[in-house]
Amino acid sequence: MKKLAPRTRKVRILATLGPASSSEEMIRKLFLAGADAFRLNMSHGGHEGHAANIEIIRGLEKDYGRPTTILADLQGPKLRIGTFAQGPVFLEKGARFVLDRDPQPGDAARVALLHPEIFAAAQVGTRLLIDDGKLVLRVQSASDNEIETVVEVGGPLSERKGVNVPDVVLPMAALTDKDRRDLAFAIEGGADWIALSFVQRPEDLSEARRLMGGYGQLLAKIEKPAALNRLDEILEMSDAVMVARGDLGVELPPYAVPPLQKQIVASARRLGKPVVVATQMLESMIKAPTPTRAEVSDVATAVYDGADAVMLSAETAAGDWPEEAVAMMDSIAHSVEHDPGYLDRLHFTETSPDPTTSDALAEASQSITDTVSAKAIVCFTSSGSTVRRVARERPSAPILALTPRIGTARRLGLMWGVHAVRTKDIGSFEEMIGKAKRMALRHGIAMGGDKIIILAGVPFGTPGSTNVLHVATIRGDELKVHGES
Repeated sequence: MKKLAPRTRKVRILATLGPASSSEEMIRKLFLAGADAFRLNMSHGGHEGHAANIEIIRGLEKDYGRPTTILADLQGPKLRIGTFAQGPVFLEKGARFVLDRDPQPGDAARVALLHPEIFAAAQVGTRLLIDDGKLVLRVQSASDNEIETVVEVGGPLSERKGVNVPDVVLPMAALTDKDRRDLAFAIEGGADWIALSFVQRPEDLSEARRLMGGYGQLLAKIEKPAALNRLDEILEMSDAVMVARGDLGVELPPYAVPPLQKQIVASARRLGKPVVVATQMLESMIKAPTPTRAEVSDVATAVYDGADAVMLSAETAAGDWPEEAVAMMDSIAHSVEHDPGYLDRLHFTETSPDPTTSDALAEASQSITDTVSAKAIVCFTSSGSTVRRVARERPSAPILALTPRIGTARRLGLMWGVHAVRTKDIGSFEEMIGKAKRMALRHGIAMGGDKIIILAGVPFGTPGSTNVLHVATIRGDELKVHGES
């Protein structure tokens, strides 16, 4: 087994796999360049290709002895117009244009829209955005079979382009038949996280939860303006959220997205839910070996705001420079986290603990770390809840998560500042202290003379029972005295 030192940065990097990165050689390069987790985009590729990538990732996990996170991102409902009889048309500003339920090919006056949900929700004044917002239609009248619009922003329009309806909550299921098949595949294949697209309300998460049957964890992608009206409820129902800025930027003015990104990140942090910032972070690196200065600043802002993870999409899935994109994101994160003011900025967001013993100890671990200059916070955890609470406080020291469950160790790969290790469970207070010291030494997180903070629950092995906080000093010879166990 090759030994790989823990990442020295706190923010995690999520890399999307695709045609440019679906080989063992490239996935290994992305992993070594800094990717902590891998995203399988179920909108593209078949199950056979995704299964091959899962096998490669699990092979890397064995090679390096590091639990590695896999996120399966479901496509969600895609709303599209129909076809045109004679190829692309041009919609003039101010012209009348009809969307109807007739499947016949369209022309410059009409086109099919075979989505009854839109007809049910459309009202006079509703906006319809076509082709990622390049064209804007305003509803003048709507019936069960026809929506008459006026073209507010015109331009060329080709068939099968996407439709966004930002002003209303569409009465549609969050999961399509394809999503259900993909979800079943992801669970059977061992994905650790399931990402649900186009979440509009907390109820959208219910079916995915039921189908997951307690396996893995559920991430809600915030990409619909309607979701912002019930953000706290969605956060409560999910295990993590993603700021999916692509569709948010289509349905909202571009200038509205940055403050909403900060709002979503802060809300997730207050509730202790991991938050991922995604879409177009290093977009120019799809074709160029270096990013623009504006893109670097964008990534840095997400890191300064305390996001748990930042994501690369087409940069690693289909770009010419996937390894370089991961390395650049890694370098940006390191630069930000070495800023002397970084931790102060992180704590602009207040994270008040719940009135529980676990939360009280998690909050105390952060202040004790600073007081005694502890080098690590070692958490013994079964479900991962202790680690999540500690990570919410954004402590100055790294978090070493020790768990007997490989599934828990893998899921922690999206959490800020956490290095997860699968290890045998403990049975006594003395064993807890000894194992914490040895693991901190073995993984290079602390050395002889350093102090570490240890969190665990008694009775040991009981999920959600964190009630012990202990400060220990490492001698430095613990591995020699006790061996490598």
